Amino acid sequence: MTVRQQWGVIAVTLAVLAVGLYGFERAFGNSVQPVGVGVKAPAFDAHAVVGTGPIERLADYKGDVVILNVWATWCGPCRAEMPTLERLHKMFGPSGLKIVAVSVDQTASSDSVRAYARAMGLTFNILHDSTATIAQTYRVVGYPESYVIDRDGMIRKTWLGAADWTSEGNVALVRNLLGLPPSAAPSDSAPASHP
Repeated sequence: MTVRQQWGVIAVTLAVLAVGLYGFERAFGNSVQPVGVGVKAPAFDAHAVVGTGPIERLADYKGDVVILNVWATWCGPCRAEMPTLERLHKMFGPSGLKIVAVSVDQTASSDSVRAYARAMGLTFNILHDSTATIAQTYRVVGYPESYVIDRDGMIRKTWLGAADWTSEGNVALVRNLLGLPPSAAPSDSAPASHP
């Protein structure tokens, strides 16, 4: 085979690969795109357990800052994280923060998830997706997994595992996304002493 023929085979191979990738992308669309920071949050819907309607969708929160938390009642780290989500909800819910926690329990009923939320004292929106479709859509790799979504529907932060949502960094991020002024540092709020 001549050098010219070898280059021809390479060109044909690359063309076939390009056409195949284009076809794959057209057939599967967003399902092959990564879900992460800087990406538009994928749509989802789930049954409301503690919320405003029987079914809630991401579109219901259009224009809001959202913390989407994917969790399960059997998950120890999820249980450890929930109180910090509740505290964050109390801090910023009145300013427009929406916390949406979607349980992916496949064997627990919505009533069981509701009882769990009540026992934990959770007052933010709790949804139930017994088919775990949201886990597939967001390509969740562990529980809990959380996504901070800005008012434009873009993912601004992802977090795998339990987080302290009232940590300084998380509070600053939420304040920023809500358009609130930064909180004063403790030393800034203390009265100045005069000699």
